[in-house]
Amino acid sequence: MIKTVLHPVSDLAAAKAVYAALLGVAPQTDSTYYVGFESDGQQIGLVPAGGPQGMTSPVAYWHVADIEAKLAEVTAAGATVREPVSDVGGGRLVATVTDPDGNVLGLLQDR
Repeated sequence: MIKTVLHPVSDLAAAKAVYAALLGVAPQTDSTYYVGFESDGQQIGLVPAGGPQGMTSPVAYWHVADIEAKLAEVTAAGATVREPVSDVGGGRLVATVTDPDGNVLGLLQDR
C-alpha cells in the first residue's frame, strides 16, 4: 500500500506553508533536511533539493513487511536497484528501484 510520498522542493519554507495549508495540519517532523506531514494515515515528505538521493520528481513509497524480501522479488521481476536498503532512523528502512521504464519506486519498512 502506498502511504508515503516524498516531494523534492527548492524552497523548503515556501513548500512547508503550501502543504500545511493543503493538508490542514502542521508538520510532525520539521528540520532543515526533511519536513514531514501526516494526514489521515498518509505521510507527505518535503525533501530540499531532492536530498542526497537527488530526487527530481515525487517518489511514492510502498510500505512492506519485509523490505529485503520485497527488494529481491521486484528485482527478480525486472526492477533495478537505485538505492539499496538503508536505515533512515527511527526504525525505518527505505530502498528505491526503477521499473523497466526508469520510474522510481520506493519501498519502506517500519520495524
